[in-house]
Amino acid sequence: MIPAEFDYTAPDTLDGAITALADGGEDAKLLAGGHSLLPLMKLRLAAPSLLVDLRKVPGLHGIQREDGNWRIGALTPHAELEHTPDLGVVSLVAGTIADPQVRNRGTLGGSLAHGDPASDLPAVMLICEASVTLQGAGGQQRSVSANDLFQDYLETAVEPTEVLTEIRMPAYDGWGYAYQKFNRRSEDWAMVAVCALVKKNGDTIEDVRIGLTNMASVPLRAHGVEEALRGQPATADSIAQAAEQAAEGTDPPADLNASSDYKRHLARVMARRALGQAAGI
Repeated sequence: MIPAEFDYTAPDTLDGAITALADGGEDAKLLAGGHSLLPLMKLRLAAPSLLVDLRKVPGLHGIQREDGNWRIGALTPHAELEHTPDLGVVSLVAGTIADPQVRNRGTLGGSLAHGDPASDLPAVMLICEASVTLQGAGGQQRSVSANDLFQDYLETAVEPTEVLTEIRMPAYDGWGYAYQKFNRRSEDWAMVAVCALVKKNGDTIEDVRIGLTNMASVPLRAHGVEEALRGQPATADSIAQAAEQAAEGTDPPADLNASSDYKRHLARVMARRALGQAAGI
């Protein structure tokens, strides 16, 4: 449980952090909160030669509402998301992450850049159709949608010398939302989790978004369920029928907790529950 030897630096500017990252080579890693990276280092599953700590870099914290959209700094901790109820499903899900100690240290940007499909918030970013801003050398910036950010297990579109600086997403005022998470203990990673956004027009489901956690090497959207529900009556029967498609196109990893087939079963059950809650049924 002791990490391999490494160097450490904490620049006080974003350009300084990017330069340190580039100078450190392929074995340099950013430290945004540490609750994803440090456990891997202690297990010797990751052995960076240099940690570039972002904690002193200004402008990477905070939550702002701008013209119907949210702007969230990459170093905003989960606890701040949890205690901003206007964020809706993001706030709800953030409050389920591990324990208060982790939520006060772990950050949204760190979680997204790490790319663990068992993390709670990546699937939420998918259904919220969020985007991230990445900054590289020379101040060059680019925007990447959440749909394109997650590429494989622990692999994202963030280049080795880029820093994820902010997350932007629409505000889903008037949408119902819910989160269903199945784990052995409340502090554990989800075996499977399902997040839902539902927009109703009277008794009809006008729009719907479903995100799946730990059902493949990347977070997923259950497009089959979404297509089956749009324009349908907001009833328990229509939701139950659509939720049967929740596991289509998934490839959940079997582990000591559950087989792949059991995780597919969980996805269907929790999709039905999450949709029912989000639709107010």
